[in-house]
Amino acid sequence: MDASTAQPRWLTGLLIWATLCLFSNGQSALDASGLPLAIRVPNANTAPPPPGGISFVDMIDNLRGKSGQGYYVEMAVGSPPQKLNILVDTGSSNFAVGAAAHPFLRRYYHRSLSSSYRDLGRSVYVAYSQGPNIAAITQSDRFFINGSNWEGILGLAYADIARPDETLEPFFDSLVRQTPVPNFFSLQLCGAGFTQNYSLGSATVGGSMIIGGVDPSLYVGELWYTPIRREWYYEVIIVRIEVNGQDLNMDCKETEQFPSGFWLGEQLVCWQAGTTPWHIFPVISLYLMSENRNQSFRISILPQQYLRPVEDVASAQEDCYKFAVSQSSTGTVMGAVIMEGFYVVFDREKKRIGFAVSTCHVHDEFRTASVEGPFHGVDLEDCGYNIPQTDESTLMTIAYIMAGICALFMLPLCLMVCQWRFARCIHPHGDFADDISLLK
Repeated sequence: MDASTAQPRWLTGLLIWATLCLFSNGQSALDASGLPLAIRVPNANTAPPPPGGISFVDMIDNLRGKSGQGYYVEMAVGSPPQKLNILVDTGSSNFAVGAAAHPFLRRYYHRSLSSSYRDLGRSVYVAYSQGPNIAAITQSDRFFINGSNWEGILGLAYADIARPDETLEPFFDSLVRQTPVPNFFSLQLCGAGFTQNYSLGSATVGGSMIIGGVDPSLYVGELWYTPIRREWYYEVIIVRIEVNGQDLNMDCKETEQFPSGFWLGEQLVCWQAGTTPWHIFPVISLYLMSENRNQSFRISILPQQYLRPVEDVASAQEDCYKFAVSQSSTGTVMGAVIMEGFYVVFDREKKRIGFAVSTCHVHDEFRTASVEGPFHGVDLEDCGYNIPQTDESTLMTIAYIMAGICALFMLPLCLMVCQWRFARCIHPHGDFADDISLLK
Protein backbone atom coordinates (compact mmCIF):
# COMPACT_ATOMS: atom_id res chain seq x y z
CA MET A 1 0.00 0.00 0.00
CA ASP A 2 3.12 4.63 0.12
CA ALA A 3 5.70 6.77 -0.78
CA SER A 4 5.26 9.65 -3.21
CA THR A 5 7.70 12.32 -4.16
CA ALA A 6 7.32 14.63 -7.11
CA GLN A 7 6.09 11.65 -9.09
CA PRO A 8 2.37 10.87 -9.57
CA ARG A 9 0.62 9.43 -6.55
CA TRP A 10 -0.61 6.28 -8.24
CA LEU A 11 2.08 4.15 -6.57
CA THR A 12 0.35 3.07 -3.40
CA GLY A 13 0.58 0.25 -0.91
CA LEU A 14 0.56 -1.11 2.61
CA LEU A 15 3.01 1.10 4.42
CA ILE A 16 4.96 -0.87 6.67
CA TRP A 17 4.19 1.57 5.97
CA ALA A 18 1.26 0.53 3.74
CA THR A 19 -0.10 2.25 0.67
CA LEU A 20 -2.37 0.99 -2.04
CA CYS A 21 -4.45 1.95 -5.08
CA LEU A 22 -7.84 0.71 -6.13
CA PHE A 23 -11.21 1.55 -7.61
CA SER A 24 -14.89 0.35 -7.90
CA ASN A 25 -17.73 0.18 -10.46
CA GLY A 26 -21.44 -0.06 -9.90
CA GLN A 27 -24.54 1.67 -8.63
CA SER A 28 -24.45 3.92 -5.62
CA ALA A 29 -26.16 4.74 -2.35
CA LEU A 30 -26.16 8.25 -0.94
CA ASP A 31 -24.72 8.91 2.49
CA ALA A 32 -25.80 11.73 4.80
CA SER A 33 -23.49 14.18 3.07
CA GLY A 34 -25.02 13.56 -0.34
CA LEU A 35 -22.03 11.58 -1.62
CA PRO A 36 -23.07 8.37 -3.39
CA LEU A 37 -21.35 5.30 -1.97
CA ALA A 38 -20.63 1.96 -3.64
CA ILE A 39 -20.65 -0.76 -0.99
CA ARG A 40 -20.46 -4.55 -1.19
CA VAL A 41 -22.71 -6.65 1.07
CA PRO A 42 -20.51 -8.15 3.82
CA ASN A 43 -20.27 -11.93 3.64
CA ALA A 44 -22.72 -13.57 6.00
CA ASN A 45 -20.00 -15.78 7.48
CA THR A 46 -17.71 -12.92 8.42
CA ALA A 47 -19.88 -9.92 9.23
CA PRO A 48 -23.45 -9.14 10.29
CA PRO A 49 -25.99 -8.56 7.52
CA PRO A 50 -26.49 -4.96 6.43
CA PRO A 51 -29.06 -3.12 8.56
CA GLY A 52 -32.34 -2.03 7.09
CA GLY A 53 -32.46 1.22 5.17
CA ILE A 54 -28.93 0.86 3.75
CA SER A 55 -28.58 0.01 0.06
CA PHE A 56 -25.57 -2.14 -0.86
CA VAL A 57 -24.31 -3.11 -4.28
CA ASP A 58 -22.12 -5.97 -5.39
CA MET A 59 -18.47 -5.02 -5.50
CA ILE A 60 -16.97 -8.23 -6.83
CA ASP A 61 -14.76 -7.45 -9.83
CA ASN A 62 -15.33 -3.70 -9.42
CA LEU A 63 -11.71 -2.58 -9.86
CA ARG A 64 -10.14 -1.56 -13.15
CA GLY A 65 -6.88 0.03 -14.18
CA LYS A 66 -3.67 -0.28 -16.14
CA SER A 67 -0.45 -1.95 -15.12
CA GLY A 68 1.59 0.44 -12.99
CA GLN A 69 -1.09 3.14 -13.00
CA GLY A 70 -3.25 1.97 -10.12
CA TYR A 71 -6.75 0.59 -9.57
CA TYR A 72 -9.83 2.76 -9.74
CA VAL A 73 -13.56 2.57 -9.10
CA GLU A 74 -16.44 4.50 -10.60
CA MET A 75 -18.22 6.74 -8.10
CA ALA A 76 -21.15 9.12 -8.40
CA VAL A 77 -20.34 12.53 -6.91
CA GLY A 78 -22.66 15.46 -6.28
CA SER A 79 -26.35 16.18 -6.92
CA PRO A 80 -27.34 15.27 -9.55
CA PRO A 81 -24.71 12.50 -9.60
CA GLN A 82 -21.67 12.92 -11.84
CA LYS A 83 -19.79 9.68 -12.52
CA LEU A 84 -16.01 9.77 -12.12
CA ASN A 85 -13.29 7.15 -11.97
CA ILE A 86 -11.53 7.51 -8.62
CA LEU A 87 -8.12 6.06 -7.79
CA VAL A 88 -8.22 4.49 -4.32
CA ASP A 89 -5.11 5.10 -2.23
CA THR A 90 -4.39 3.69 1.23
CA GLY A 91 -1.33 5.93 1.45
CA SER A 92 -3.20 9.23 1.77
CA SER A 93 -6.28 10.58 3.53
CA ASN A 94 -7.76 13.29 1.30
CA PHE A 95 -10.57 12.81 -1.19
CA ALA A 96 -9.87 14.96 -4.26
CA VAL A 97 -11.48 15.01 -7.70
CA GLY A 98 -10.59 16.80 -10.90
CA ALA A 99 -12.72 19.94 -11.18
CA ALA A 100 -11.20 21.68 -14.18
CA ALA A 101 -10.29 20.75 -17.72
CA HIS A 102 -6.97 18.94 -18.11
CA PRO A 103 -5.31 17.42 -21.19
CA PHE A 104 -5.19 13.99 -19.52
CA LEU A 105 -8.82 13.96 -18.31
CA ARG A 106 -11.74 12.63 -20.34
CA ARG A 107 -14.19 14.14 -17.83
CA TYR A 108 -14.17 16.11 -14.60
CA TYR A 109 -16.47 17.28 -11.80
CA HIS A 110 -18.53 20.32 -12.83
CA ARG A 111 -19.03 22.26 -9.61
CA SER A 112 -21.54 24.67 -11.13
CA LEU A 113 -23.85 21.75 -12.03
CA SER A 114 -23.98 20.31 -8.51
CA SER A 115 -26.50 21.64 -5.99
CA SER A 116 -24.67 19.94 -3.11
CA TYR A 117 -21.33 21.64 -3.83
CA ARG A 118 -20.21 24.17 -1.21
CA ASP A 119 -16.96 26.14 -1.35
CA LEU A 120 -15.66 26.38 2.22
CA GLY A 121 -12.93 28.80 1.19
CA ARG A 122 -10.11 26.72 2.68
CA SER A 123 -6.91 26.27 0.72
CA VAL A 124 -4.93 23.08 1.25
CA TYR A 125 -1.45 22.41 -0.07
CA VAL A 126 -1.10 18.74 -0.91
CA ALA A 127 0.75 17.32 -3.87
CA TYR A 128 -2.59 16.88 -5.60
CA SER A 129 -5.49 18.77 -4.03
CA GLN A 130 -7.03 22.04 -3.01
CA GLY A 131 -10.04 22.26 -0.72
CA PRO A 132 -11.70 20.58 2.30
CA ASN A 133 -12.96 16.99 2.85
CA ILE A 134 -13.86 16.44 -0.80
CA ALA A 135 -11.39 18.62 -2.65
CA ALA A 136 -11.77 20.06 -6.13
CA ILE A 137 -8.52 19.81 -8.08
CA THR A 138 -8.35 23.02 -10.08
CA GLN A 139 -4.55 23.02 -10.52
CA SER A 140 -2.12 20.10 -10.52
CA ASP A 141 1.52 19.37 -11.21
CA ARG A 142 2.44 15.93 -12.60
CA PHE A 143 -0.53 14.27 -10.90
CA PHE A 144 -2.84 12.99 -13.63
CA ILE A 145 -1.45 10.31 -15.95
CA ASN A 146 -2.14 10.34 -19.66
CA GLY A 147 -4.38 7.39 -20.55
CA SER A 148 -4.82 6.18 -16.96
CA ASN A 149 -8.61 6.71 -17.12
CA TRP A 150 -9.08 8.07 -13.57
CA GLU A 151 -10.12 11.60 -12.57
CA GLY A 152 -9.60 11.76 -8.81
CA ILE A 153 -8.13 10.08 -5.75
CA LEU A 154 -9.74 8.62 -2.62
CA GLY A 155 -7.41 8.45 0.38
CA LEU A 156 -8.32 5.67 2.82
CA ALA A 157 -5.60 6.21 5.44
CA TYR A 158 -5.99 7.83 8.85
CA ALA A 159 -6.63 11.46 9.79
CA ASP A 160 -3.09 11.87 11.12
CA ILE A 161 -1.78 12.42 7.58
CA ALA A 162 -4.78 14.40 6.28
CA ARG A 163 -4.26 17.91 4.94
CA PRO A 164 -4.36 20.66 6.03
CA ASP A 165 -4.30 18.92 9.43
CA GLU A 166 -5.68 15.96 11.36
CA THR A 167 -8.95 17.80 12.14
CA LEU A 168 -10.12 16.97 8.62
CA GLU A 169 -12.23 13.81 8.71
CA PRO A 170 -11.19 11.33 6.00
CA PHE A 171 -13.77 9.69 3.76
CA PHE A 172 -13.75 6.26 5.41
CA ASP A 173 -14.05 7.77 8.89
CA SER A 174 -17.10 9.70 7.70
CA LEU A 175 -18.58 6.57 6.13
CA VAL A 176 -18.24 4.55 9.34
CA ARG A 177 -19.56 7.40 11.50
CA GLN A 178 -22.61 8.16 9.35
CA THR A 179 -23.61 4.60 8.39
CA PRO A 180 -23.67 1.16 10.02
CA VAL A 181 -20.81 0.01 7.76
CA PRO A 182 -18.18 -1.93 9.80
CA ASN A 183 -14.81 -0.25 10.17
CA PHE A 184 -12.81 -2.41 7.76
CA PHE A 185 -12.38 -3.16 4.08
CA SER A 186 -10.54 -5.71 2.00
CA LEU A 187 -9.06 -5.93 -1.47
CA GLN A 188 -8.07 -8.35 -4.13
CA LEU A 189 -5.88 -7.00 -6.95
CA CYS A 190 -5.55 -9.19 -10.03
CA GLY A 191 -3.07 -7.41 -12.25
CA ALA A 192 0.22 -9.32 -11.98
CA GLY A 193 1.37 -11.20 -15.06
CA PHE A 194 -1.31 -9.66 -17.28
CA THR A 195 -1.47 -10.41 -21.00
CA GLN A 196 -1.06 -7.31 -23.11
CA ASN A 197 -3.89 -6.69 -25.55
CA TYR A 198 -2.32 -4.84 -28.45
CA SER A 199 -5.51 -4.97 -30.51
CA LEU A 200 -7.19 -2.76 -27.93
CA GLY A 201 -4.11 -0.59 -27.47
CA SER A 202 -4.10 -1.06 -23.71
CA ALA A 203 -3.61 -3.68 -21.04
CA THR A 204 -6.27 -3.51 -18.35
CA VAL A 205 -6.19 -5.11 -14.92
CA GLY A 206 -8.97 -5.74 -12.42
CA GLY A 207 -9.85 -6.82 -8.92
CA SER A 208 -12.31 -6.40 -6.06
CA MET A 209 -12.73 -4.03 -3.13
CA ILE A 210 -15.08 -5.10 -0.35
CA ILE A 211 -16.17 -2.36 2.06
CA GLY A 212 -17.32 -3.57 5.46
CA GLY A 213 -16.72 -7.28 4.85
CA VAL A 214 -14.40 -10.17 4.03
CA ASP A 215 -15.32 -12.48 1.15
CA PRO A 216 -13.90 -16.03 1.52
CA SER A 217 -14.44 -16.63 -2.19
CA LEU A 218 -11.59 -14.21 -2.93
CA TYR A 219 -8.83 -16.09 -1.08
CA VAL A 220 -7.59 -19.59 -0.30
CA GLY A 221 -6.09 -20.90 2.91
CA GLU A 222 -5.87 -18.97 6.16
CA LEU A 223 -5.81 -15.24 6.88
CA TRP A 224 -2.71 -14.18 8.80
CA TYR A 225 -2.87 -10.89 10.71
CA THR A 226 -0.18 -8.39 11.62
CA PRO A 227 -0.96 -5.49 14.01
CA ILE A 228 -1.11 -1.90 12.81
CA ARG A 229 1.78 -0.26 14.65
CA ARG A 230 0.67 3.34 14.20
CA GLU A 231 -2.52 4.84 12.77
CA TRP A 232 -1.33 7.27 10.11
CA TYR A 233 -0.39 5.16 7.11
CA TYR A 234 -1.20 1.48 7.59
CA GLU A 235 2.10 0.81 9.32
CA VAL A 236 3.17 -2.75 10.11
CA ILE A 237 6.49 -4.31 11.10
CA ILE A 238 8.84 -6.30 8.84
CA VAL A 239 11.17 -8.49 10.90
CA ARG A 240 13.13 -10.29 8.19
CA ILE A 241 13.77 -10.40 4.43
CA GLU A 242 14.87 -13.38 2.35
CA VAL A 243 15.85 -13.68 -1.32
CA ASN A 244 15.44 -17.22 -2.68
CA GLY A 245 15.44 -18.50 0.90
CA GLN A 246 18.67 -16.71 1.83
CA ASP A 247 18.39 -14.29 4.73
CA LEU A 248 19.79 -10.83 3.94
CA ASN A 249 21.11 -10.77 7.53
CA MET A 250 20.03 -7.19 8.04
CA ASP A 251 19.17 -5.82 11.45
CA CYS A 252 15.40 -6.00 11.58
CA LYS A 253 15.18 -2.24 12.13
CA GLU A 254 17.10 -1.71 8.89
CA THR A 255 14.66 -3.71 6.79
CA GLU A 256 12.46 -0.63 6.79
CA GLN A 257 15.22 1.27 4.93
CA PHE A 258 16.74 -0.92 2.24
CA PRO A 259 20.18 0.06 0.86
CA SER A 260 19.79 2.33 -2.13
CA GLY A 261 21.33 -0.24 -4.46
CA PHE A 262 18.49 -2.65 -3.70
CA TRP A 263 15.98 -0.29 -5.24
CA LEU A 264 17.74 0.63 -8.49
CA GLY A 265 15.55 -0.22 -11.46
CA GLU A 266 16.36 2.56 -13.87
CA GLN A 267 16.58 0.46 -17.05
CA LEU A 268 14.15 -1.82 -18.84
CA VAL A 269 14.75 -5.41 -19.80
CA CYS A 270 12.99 -7.01 -22.77
CA TRP A 271 12.53 -10.52 -24.11
CA GLN A 272 10.83 -11.96 -27.13
CA ALA A 273 7.11 -12.06 -26.48
CA GLY A 274 6.10 -15.05 -24.39
CA THR A 275 9.66 -16.10 -23.49
CA THR A 276 10.25 -14.19 -20.22
CA PRO A 277 12.56 -16.42 -18.11
CA TRP A 278 10.78 -16.02 -14.77
CA HIS A 279 12.70 -18.95 -13.28
CA ILE A 280 16.02 -17.05 -13.26
CA PHE A 281 14.65 -14.40 -10.88
CA PRO A 282 14.47 -15.01 -7.11
CA VAL A 283 11.47 -15.19 -4.81
CA ILE A 284 11.47 -12.36 -2.24
CA SER A 285 10.07 -13.26 1.18
CA LEU A 286 8.96 -10.76 3.81
CA TYR A 287 8.38 -11.81 7.41
CA LEU A 288 5.75 -9.75 9.24
CA MET A 289 5.17 -9.71 12.98
CA SER A 290 1.97 -11.59 13.83
CA GLU A 291 -0.58 -10.74 16.50
CA ASN A 292 1.50 -12.89 18.85
CA ARG A 293 4.43 -10.50 19.35
CA ASN A 294 6.92 -13.41 19.48
CA GLN A 295 5.79 -14.93 16.18
CA SER A 296 5.91 -13.92 12.53
CA PHE A 297 4.52 -15.15 9.21
CA ARG A 298 6.02 -15.11 5.73
CA ILE A 299 4.64 -13.76 2.47
CA SER A 300 6.48 -14.86 -0.68
CA ILE A 301 6.61 -12.50 -3.67
CA LEU A 302 7.25 -13.88 -7.15
CA PRO A 303 9.12 -12.07 -9.95
CA GLN A 304 5.83 -11.81 -11.84
CA GLN A 305 4.88 -9.33 -9.11
CA TYR A 306 8.03 -7.25 -8.71
CA LEU A 307 8.87 -7.07 -12.43
CA ARG A 308 6.23 -4.78 -13.93
CA PRO A 309 5.26 -4.79 -17.61
CA VAL A 310 5.96 -1.49 -19.35
CA GLU A 311 3.14 -0.97 -21.78
CA ASP A 312 4.30 2.15 -23.60
CA VAL A 313 7.55 0.70 -24.96
CA ALA A 314 6.56 -2.93 -25.45
CA SER A 315 5.47 -4.29 -28.81
CA ALA A 316 3.77 -7.38 -30.17
CA GLN A 317 7.24 -8.91 -30.60
CA GLU A 318 8.67 -8.04 -27.17
CA ASP A 319 7.70 -8.04 -23.51
CA CYS A 320 9.49 -5.30 -21.52
CA TYR A 321 9.71 -4.95 -17.73
CA LYS A 322 11.14 -2.75 -15.03
CA PHE A 323 11.97 -3.41 -11.38
CA ALA A 324 8.90 -2.15 -9.55
CA VAL A 325 10.33 -1.46 -6.11
CA SER A 326 11.43 2.14 -5.55
CA GLN A 327 13.11 4.11 -2.80
CA SER A 328 11.08 5.86 -0.12
CA SER A 329 12.02 8.32 2.61
CA THR A 330 9.19 7.17 4.89
CA GLY A 331 9.85 3.44 5.15
CA THR A 332 9.21 0.40 2.98
CA VAL A 333 6.00 0.70 0.96
CA MET A 334 4.22 -2.55 0.13
CA GLY A 335 2.12 -1.53 -2.84
CA ALA A 336 0.54 -3.30 -5.79
CA VAL A 337 3.81 -5.22 -6.19
CA ILE A 338 2.83 -7.24 -3.11
CA MET A 339 -0.93 -6.80 -3.12
CA GLU A 340 -1.42 -8.50 -6.46
CA GLY A 341 -0.48 -11.86 -4.98
CA PHE A 342 -2.67 -11.67 -1.91
CA TYR A 343 -6.08 -10.88 -0.49
CA VAL A 344 -5.56 -8.08 2.06
CA VAL A 345 -7.92 -7.15 4.89
CA PHE A 346 -7.67 -3.68 6.48
CA ASP A 347 -9.27 -4.37 9.86
CA ARG A 348 -9.30 -0.84 11.29
CA GLU A 349 -11.62 -1.86 14.11
CA LYS A 350 -9.13 -4.36 15.56
CA LYS A 351 -6.09 -2.42 14.33
CA ARG A 352 -4.62 -5.16 12.17
CA ILE A 353 -3.88 -6.08 8.55
CA GLY A 354 -4.67 -9.56 7.23
CA PHE A 355 -2.96 -11.46 4.38
CA ALA A 356 -4.09 -14.57 2.53
CA VAL A 357 -3.27 -16.06 -0.87
CA SER A 358 -5.56 -14.53 -3.48
CA THR A 359 -7.63 -16.70 -5.80
CA CYS A 360 -6.00 -14.76 -8.65
CA HIS A 361 -2.45 -15.15 -7.31
CA VAL A 362 0.55 -15.46 -9.60
CA HIS A 363 2.34 -18.77 -10.05
CA ASP A 364 4.38 -20.77 -12.52
CA GLU A 365 5.21 -24.46 -12.86
CA PHE A 366 7.72 -24.31 -10.00
CA ARG A 367 6.64 -21.55 -7.59
CA THR A 368 3.55 -19.83 -6.25
CA ALA A 369 2.71 -16.86 -4.03
CA SER A 370 2.20 -18.03 -0.45
CA VAL A 371 1.45 -16.97 3.13
CA GLU A 372 3.01 -19.30 5.71
CA GLY A 373 3.67 -19.44 9.43
CA PRO A 374 4.10 -19.25 12.31
CA PHE A 375 7.82 -18.60 12.76
CA HIS A 376 9.09 -17.95 16.26
CA GLY A 377 11.25 -15.06 17.43
CA VAL A 378 11.90 -12.86 20.46
CA ASP A 379 10.72 -9.27 21.05
CA LEU A 380 9.73 -8.76 17.40
CA GLU A 381 7.89 -5.57 18.31
CA ASP A 382 11.30 -3.98 18.88
CA CYS A 383 11.87 -4.23 15.11
CA GLY A 384 9.57 -1.27 14.51
CA TYR A 385 11.31 1.46 12.55
CA ASN A 386 11.14 4.97 13.99
CA ILE A 387 11.44 7.71 11.39
CA PRO A 388 14.07 10.23 12.51
CA GLN A 389 12.27 13.37 13.57
CA THR A 390 13.57 16.66 14.88
CA ASP A 391 12.11 17.21 18.33
CA GLU A 392 10.45 20.62 18.75
CA SER A 393 11.94 20.90 22.24
CA THR A 394 15.40 20.48 20.69
CA LEU A 395 14.68 23.30 18.26
CA MET A 396 13.55 25.53 21.12
CA THR A 397 16.75 24.74 23.05
CA ILE A 398 18.85 25.68 20.02
CA ALA A 399 16.86 28.90 19.63
CA TYR A 400 17.47 29.86 23.28
CA ILE A 401 21.20 29.15 22.95
CA MET A 402 21.45 31.32 19.82
CA ALA A 403 19.53 34.09 21.57
CA GLY A 404 21.94 33.89 24.53
CA ILE A 405 24.96 34.17 22.23
CA CYS A 406 23.45 37.22 20.54
CA ALA A 407 22.80 38.78 23.95
CA LEU A 408 26.44 38.30 24.96
CA PHE A 409 27.59 40.12 21.82
CA MET A 410 25.06 42.91 22.31
CA LEU A 411 25.87 43.52 25.98
CA PRO A 412 29.25 45.32 25.44
CA LEU A 413 27.68 47.49 22.75
CA CYS A 414 24.82 48.44 25.05
CA LEU A 415 27.28 49.30 27.84
CA MET A 416 29.28 51.54 25.48
CA VAL A 417 26.12 53.36 24.37
CA CYS A 418 25.01 53.86 27.98
CA GLN A 419 28.45 55.16 28.92
CA TRP A 420 28.38 57.62 26.03
CA ARG A 421 24.91 58.86 27.00
CA PHE A 422 25.98 59.27 30.62
CA ALA A 423 29.06 61.27 29.61
CA ARG A 424 26.97 63.48 27.34
CA CYS A 425 24.66 64.34 30.21
CA ILE A 426 27.54 65.33 32.50
CA HIS A 427 29.75 67.36 30.15
CA PRO A 428 28.57 70.55 28.42
CA HIS A 429 28.40 70.57 24.65
CA GLY A 430 31.35 72.95 24.42
CA ASP A 431 33.65 70.46 26.08
CA PHE A 432 32.75 67.89 23.46
CA ALA A 433 33.52 70.42 20.71
CA ASP A 434 36.98 71.16 22.20
CA ASP A 435 37.75 67.46 22.54
CA ILE A 436 36.74 66.81 18.97
CA SER A 437 38.89 69.75 17.68
CA LEU A 438 41.98 68.21 19.27
CA LEU A 439 41.52 65.12 17.04
CA LYS A 440 41.73 67.14 13.81
